[in-house]
Amino acid sequence: MPGLSLQKLGQLVGKPVEVLSRFEVEEDAKDRILSKAQSGRVAFLVAGDPMVATTHVDLRLRAQRLGIRTRIIHGVSAASAAAGAAGLQSYKFGRTVTIPASSANTVPDSVYSALRVNFEAGLHSLILLEVDVENERRVTIPEAIQRLLASSMHKQDPLIKAESLLVGVVRVEATDMVVKAGTAAELVELDFGAPPHCLILPNKLHFVEAEALEQFCGASKDLVKARVDGTQ
Repeated sequence: MPGLSLQKLGQLVGKPVEVLSRFEVEEDAKDRILSKAQSGRVAFLVAGDPMVATTHVDLRLRAQRLGIRTRIIHGVSAASAAAGAAGLQSYKFGRTVTIPASSANTVPDSVYSALRVNFEAGLHSLILLEVDVENERRVTIPEAIQRLLASSMHKQDPLIKAESLLVGVVRVEATDMVVKAGTAAELVELDFGAPPHCLILPNKLHFVEAEALEQFCGASKDLVKARVDGTQ
């Protein structure tokens, strides 16, 4: 989380804040969270909107089975905010995919296939880029673009080309948030700074979306004009 201070957070809530690993949340939640919630009040804090993650839905279900009441306070998540930050219409997005932190120079076939399905359906795609905290690895926008280009390279009809329109969305809702639209060749050369990063692969654009990408995200007029409905 950009700008997070555990000390200040603890002072704000008046309680010590304990950092849990993903393993502890998934495999040790009974002892670390649920048993304490049976006899007192427990707050589970996460970045973004907590119910976007299947792990957190599972945690709430486990609490429900034990008769533990839960309350959700929804937060800002790239899953919902990235579209608005770029000026794109949220209902025109298809399935969201994640590019995992990996030593591979391509993306998983399942990711590429989902992007292809979205694109053929005329939908935009949100591509989340993994931050692996435990192993101190993260996927940056340039790395993601390189891997997408490599996966597309040997396809008969490449999905991502050097001239493809992409939007990089970085540190959503932080004071130093960056939203930049351009070609894959342009964005792959940029340093977007600290995570979290995500990408949007736009499809055909409504004229309002096209203007938003130009005015808010720095895309060239010619780049977005070619992707407006009815002119592509």
